[in-house]
Amino acid sequence: MAKLWKAALLAGLVLLAACKDDNGPVDVQYGREACENCGMLISDPHYATELRGGADNHVHKFDDMGDAVLWLDRKSGWSQTDLKEFWVMNSDDAKTWLDARKAFYVRASTPMDYGFSAVPDQRDGAITFEEMRQTILARGATNMCDPKDSPKDSQSGGVKP
Repeated sequence: MAKLWKAALLAGLVLLAACKDDNGPVDVQYGREACENCGMLISDPHYATELRGGADNHVHKFDDMGDAVLWLDRKSGWSQTDLKEFWVMNSDDAKTWLDARKAFYVRASTPMDYGFSAVPDQRDGAITFEEMRQTILARGATNMCDPKDSPKDSQSGGVKP
């Protein structure tokens, strides 16, 4: 009887592992995990950003929304269907994740100086995700950020367009 009980328990654990839900944001180990774009440590929870996607449904973590937007823009192999989830920390409380595409963005001093923090509601001065995204794409990388997988322009010190 003990063998049967152990076998049932083992089968249950295997079944639970197989049914693991790979959705939603995951915990960030602040001060220990690096930004996928620039390689700097993610240290301020008010601006943490994550996206999930690709063939392996991997979570990619960033220290600033600008890094996430630029990283995603450079991933030519990714299509909109590859991006399954896009999360940003609610800068009002730094404990609640928001759907980045539904959040609103206000001007703020951010770790990589892209200047946008996410809030859950429309308020004075807030803009939509798409407005924020277009602003970041038009500006490009900041002086604070040197994307680790982008070629450098040796004369200007910046990232090649």
